[in-house]
Amino acid sequence: MSVRPLLIASLWEVFALADVLAQPVGAYDLTSGRLWSVIAGVTGLVGVVMGGLALARSTGRFGTGPWRRGAIMALVAGLASMVIGALVVAAAKGGPGTGYGIVGGYVDLAVGLIALVLGGLAAARTRHTA
Repeated sequence: MSVRPLLIASLWEVFALADVLAQPVGAYDLTSGRLWSVIAGVTGLVGVVMGGLALARSTGRFGTGPWRRGAIMALVAGLASMVIGALVVAAAKGGPGTGYGIVGGYVDLAVGLIALVLGGLAAARTRHTA
């Protein structure tokens, strides 16, 4: 199977997501921008937890074993959180309180960065201890 159709389909979904995020609605509704911000936030928090556990376990404090998979999962979750957060921020046409999810997008960028740092530290530490 070729990778090209998969990449084209993924690019098409990104453009469709940006189109959905750009539609204006009320200030107190659960908008698509706010929903995507919550999804990215939960993904980033999962990445932070996975990265923290992988980092703690790679030092041998809470057991031994290969925690490289947890570090990689933290890296992927952090990157996904940052990408979705950046899309939400880029698609927002208004500031805080307008329903576009811009505050959540900025929080997603920060949480995703924390997950990336923890996952990277855990991956580096598991490489040295193996």
